[in-house]
Amino acid sequence: MLSDYHLHTPLCLHAEGHPREYAAKAVERGLAEVGFSDHSPMAEYFDDWRMLMGDFPRYLEMVEEARAEFPSLPVRLGLECDFIEGRESWTDELAKKASFDYLIGSVHYIAPGWDVDNPRHLSRWRESGMVDEIWDCYWRLYAKMIRGRQFDFYAHPDLPKKFGLRPQGDLRHFYEPTIQALVDTKGVFEVSTAGLRKDCREIYPSREFLEMAFEAGVPIVISSDSHAPGEVGVHFDQALALVRDIGYRTSVRFRQRERYEVALPEVWPSIT
Repeated sequence: MLSDYHLHTPLCLHAEGHPREYAAKAVERGLAEVGFSDHSPMAEYFDDWRMLMGDFPRYLEMVEEARAEFPSLPVRLGLECDFIEGRESWTDELAKKASFDYLIGSVHYIAPGWDVDNPRHLSRWRESGMVDEIWDCYWRLYAKMIRGRQFDFYAHPDLPKKFGLRPQGDLRHFYEPTIQALVDTKGVFEVSTAGLRKDCREIYPSREFLEMAFEAGVPIVISSDSHAPGEVGVHFDQALALVRDIGYRTSVRFRQRERYEVALPEVWPSIT
């Protein structure tokens, strides 16, 4: 059975559904575990797509409500934490505020005020040479995040392809430093079906990244990055088929920030 550790709540200001609705959908779809990992708050107002610090106690309550309603389903507690250079100490502070099962690291901001996956900044991609520059900046930050060892796994590795914009030619030179960082730190990365719901229409990360990571012995989790209950476990059949075709036979689960491997199923029912 598969798990889904990347589920959001309305507290992040761009998702819908109470955690109990996500849990109910997980049970319906046969998942073994779920985990909530809303966009982590900052100490001050930071942007319009993350939990406010004042809502953090309610976040903990909502997860507990889902646990109470579905006692046979392990419901894990996490956060999706943005890696932003110079703010690493805030992540360390957040990690002490609850009994987390895992923390997800992700890179959205490649410069102050520039969240790379936000459609409002699409015009920047059209400028000459910017696609390569954006990818260079993103992957540098991604590898640095991993080497900081603050997180239990790392989200949607090749997020900049969201809008279908990629540099020309072989992209493996972008991936190599990140995969080496994962190897050096014994890190885990996420295979995310969210990309299939975006303009790129492709799982995060690319097959090439997955092949390189498998050859290097880097473990995985499979997640949906759900922002609505109906997205829980969606396209897991495609993700499972992809990783098994590459050679993966196990994935990782977490409890109290300790990880352990479990066998992947051979097949998974199609959910669209």
